[in-house]
Amino acid sequence: MNNRRKFIKNLGAASLTAAIPLNAVSAKTSKPNLENSVKVGLIGMNSMGWADLKSFLKNDNTACIALCDVDAELLEKRADELEAKTGLRPKTFNDHRAFLKTTGLEAVFIGTPDHWHHIMMTDACAAGMDVYVEKPIANSIHEADLMVKAARKYKRVVQVGQWQRSDPHWDSAFAYLKTGALGKVRQVKAWADVSYGRGFDVVPDSTPPAGVDYDRWLGPAPKIPFNKNRFHGTFRYFWDYAGGLMTDWGVHMLDMVLAGMNATAPKSVVAIGGKLAFPDNAAETPDTLTTVYDFGDFSFIWEQFMAMGISPYLEDMGKPGVAFIGENGILAVNRDTWKVIPLEENGKYMTEAIPPQKSRSSGLDAHTKNFLECIKSRKDPNCTIEMGRNAALVAHLGNIAYRTGKKLDWNDSKSIISNETDANKYLKPNYRAPWKLWES
Repeated sequence: MNNRRKFIKNLGAASLTAAIPLNAVSAKTSKPNLENSVKVGLIGMNSMGWADLKSFLKNDNTACIALCDVDAELLEKRADELEAKTGLRPKTFNDHRAFLKTTGLEAVFIGTPDHWHHIMMTDACAAGMDVYVEKPIANSIHEADLMVKAARKYKRVVQVGQWQRSDPHWDSAFAYLKTGALGKVRQVKAWADVSYGRGFDVVPDSTPPAGVDYDRWLGPAPKIPFNKNRFHGTFRYFWDYAGGLMTDWGVHMLDMVLAGMNATAPKSVVAIGGKLAFPDNAAETPDTLTTVYDFGDFSFIWEQFMAMGISPYLEDMGKPGVAFIGENGILAVNRDTWKVIPLEENGKYMTEAIPPQKSRSSGLDAHTKNFLECIKSRKDPNCTIEMGRNAALVAHLGNIAYRTGKKLDWNDSKSIISNETDANKYLKPNYRAPWKLWES
């Protein structure tokens, strides 16, 4: 009880501390001194990869010396932007293998579609580079397992882009969770209520945009005609390249469940759902899904649905979040706020209520700063490759349960589905030649 009261008393001071900007992420405008800088490159720069790089370059003594993308127009646009901002124009490539031979390159950011992560991350590690790879780390469980082995074999620092692991806001919520004020946490829920799929109409195949190397964009995925629905951000709706909402927003929230509960892998999983909100759109992945995991000493329920603004427990926020449900109360968290909702018994609250605690700093900036620090110190980063593997594992198992319609038992020591052997065909991708899985 004393620890809980002390924690609550110190919340105000902690909130003020969280509001202080990160010291090492000041905006830079001067040309970097390459001799004293950590030199990095980026593969895939249409969205989150570009955000990751810009965040990293806020730190002193950092420089981007190489960019790689299959879209020639976007590639030159980003190179122009970096030159205007830093005075240094990076070299440009459309083949990541040539990119990795850049003299002086020390670390690589990977922001490509999911189906490329395994090849590029293992190639970068083999070339002696440290890696920041976007989540999910891979488009299959087998790829993720191999990526863990590659990172450890080559002794590389690998930071996974599950940046809540570095966010003081989530740290504060988990510090409360560790006080034990909730009592035994018997169930956890996580959700995403977003409008993915709205207006995503079926369109005919077409020719790729000018300057796009479409065959290289496909890489190890099956060769099919170009369709704009499968390109750029909406690739996430197709199994060949990603896992839908489950492996997009889902991975972030699933990772926070694993972090809060100090868990790694479930014992079993079952899922129901489908294309219920937008049955006629172009997507393959479900828009509505309820997935139930058995972790042994607690159950976990993932819910994804299309109804903005009705998130459970954080109904005022309308954003993806997590709720830890204990004997005495509920800790509800998302990227913007966390709060405690006490349960009642005999007219009394069973724990202290805590009003919404607002996030006041950038988790992404803290995460890229941590990556920089670990490049220098050689310590494990805040989100290790194993953490990335575990979050990807939980997400992919949920999707496999949905696709098979079966309750799946998971054997984590052997990394197989033990009861429905036919479901194991989803664990490992079939690469299109000449691309191959990494071999240890």
